[in-house]
Amino acid sequence: MNTKFPTDFQIHLFHDGSLYESYRLFGAHLVTSENRVFTRFSVWAPNAGIVRLVGDFNDWNGRGYCLHRVNNEGIWSILVNKDLQGALYKFEIMTKEGRRILKSDPFSFYSEVRPNTASIVYSLGGYEWNDHKWLQKKARKNSRSEPMAIYELHLGSWRKKKDGAYYSYQELADCLLPYIIEHGFTHIEILPLVEHPLDDSWGYQGTGYYSVTSRYGTPHDFMYFIDQCHQSGIGVILDWVPGHFCKDAHGLYQFDGSYLYEYETAADRENSVWGTANFDLGKNEVQSFLISNALFWMEYYHIDGFRVDAVANMIYWPNQHRKTENPFGIQFLKKLNEVVLETDPTCLIMAEDSTDLPNVTSSVRDGGLGFTYKWNMGWMNDILTYMETEPNLRANVHKKMTFPLLYAFKENFVLPLSHDEVVHGKKSLLNKMPGTYWERFAQLRLLFGYMIAHPGKKLLFMGAELGQFDEWKDREQLDWNLLDYEMHRKMNEYMKKLLKLYRRSKPFYEIDHLHESFEWIDVNNDEQSIFSFIRKGKKADEHLVVVCNFTNHKYHNYRIGVPKEGSYREILNSDEDEFGGSGSRNKKLLQTEAVNYHGKPYSVCITIPPFGISILRPVKHRKERKGIGKEKVRSHAISRGTRK
Repeated sequence: MNTKFPTDFQIHLFHDGSLYESYRLFGAHLVTSENRVFTRFSVWAPNAGIVRLVGDFNDWNGRGYCLHRVNNEGIWSILVNKDLQGALYKFEIMTKEGRRILKSDPFSFYSEVRPNTASIVYSLGGYEWNDHKWLQKKARKNSRSEPMAIYELHLGSWRKKKDGAYYSYQELADCLLPYIIEHGFTHIEILPLVEHPLDDSWGYQGTGYYSVTSRYGTPHDFMYFIDQCHQSGIGVILDWVPGHFCKDAHGLYQFDGSYLYEYETAADRENSVWGTANFDLGKNEVQSFLISNALFWMEYYHIDGFRVDAVANMIYWPNQHRKTENPFGIQFLKKLNEVVLETDPTCLIMAEDSTDLPNVTSSVRDGGLGFTYKWNMGWMNDILTYMETEPNLRANVHKKMTFPLLYAFKENFVLPLSHDEVVHGKKSLLNKMPGTYWERFAQLRLLFGYMIAHPGKKLLFMGAELGQFDEWKDREQLDWNLLDYEMHRKMNEYMKKLLKLYRRSKPFYEIDHLHESFEWIDVNNDEQSIFSFIRKGKKADEHLVVVCNFTNHKYHNYRIGVPKEGSYREILNSDEDEFGGSGSRNKKLLQTEAVNYHGKPYSVCITIPPFGISILRPVKHRKERKGIGKEKVRSHAISRGTRK
């Protein structure tokens, strides 16, 4: 049997920072030779004097299980003459300074359920995928010209069993997917699923980057979950944290007694915000580890994309009053994105980035970071600040609504209303809205409608579609009992209708990354806090007119300019009775008049609902007019004007 492992070429690539399938070299692997099954273990630990393999197969005694040091740079390996599938194990490391430490395998594919911390030998082979149709159409589904409505969720608190136990990956596939499909979301984004010791970290402080958390089942169970998502036409995005990791003793921190995966200098290493350690992104071996990890999730779990957490923490050096760019972080992000997109050009790589660094979603070749999308944190902060302002004072913050349109097309944006906005005393989205019970629901419907109509892809954290009064409670399930109450039930129905409208309305998504897709009608009406604009598709005559009223005043015969002659039909009004509104609809066709208004050659007069959004679509065909011919075409005399 040829036991030469690893190859010189693999060793070279790993230390060069370009072994992008490091998971084939390191970790625990079953090896078959001459009808016998062996188990091979490899680890990187340059500061180790001795490395032993310990586990339940040798009573946690490493005598006789010493790993062989393959090279001076610290790769160690052992071939065990046993089939150790399912065995628990760790690496016992004696540092050069004489300290003994026990570490989980950084490349393990499976781990014990917390609070236990051992790695588990697990073969990822053998699952038969049935998502071929999804893979064939993924390029179209993930393209910029398609609708994208992402449902962000935390698997442990979306829904729980009666005894408080978690649903498994397989059980979640059965109950979550029908819900996602019914509501009209196109993708889900799951909070981090790397193995992590503390439930309260939500997965953001990981220890096992190659080990899907065992809280909800096995790796094959998770494959089944992804497979079912794809067969249902739902894309899956993983929240991924390549910037920092948790400092628990069994994890990556001081792995071989030295600062191996993290920066050596304390000011660069210590992440004071989260109590974690920052990856040393300038170290070649760390680059091999992290880039391989992204490709690993893509290869073995068919993941469609990543939301890269805390990009600002990688772009700039931490713990500094003045922002100083970290060249290692920037080069790492460029390298990561280039490799991922070369491997799979359909992959979605989204930057959770709060900086104003330009060209985040431009290609590396053109001088950018190479992400496919960037979270629009500025839009999120501005819109929530505006919505939390008392309606009679919103004129004072009018620019909060208009400013995001000045840069809306400089990047490929996702509009996030994420978990970060409904925790730690920030209040739920519904509770952020000022006013009475009815007004809060009306404004939340308006907020969601405005998000859908605004340029950019969409992301909503779980529970918002129910109109939760409470913040996200990560130890409990969503407040499903709210659906027993009329206003919450109607809010939920509104979200279904809104997302259905979004998916069938090309002007809302087809070219929403281009400035040609948006045109203000009236951007200056701060007195009444009414915004009106046009959304456009690729075809010149394909457009929608959107009117948003951010006060509780209702207006009749409100004149707005429109670009085309003919008639318009109201296709959505958030104030409809079925959504919990007051019923201020424009039921009949709206006939244009040759009255120049808002700089447009034609105009119509409509009823503006309180705290409402009204979306109008031009009637294109004679057949469509006949189809609602029993409605009298609404004709208006020239009004005295629209302002108070």
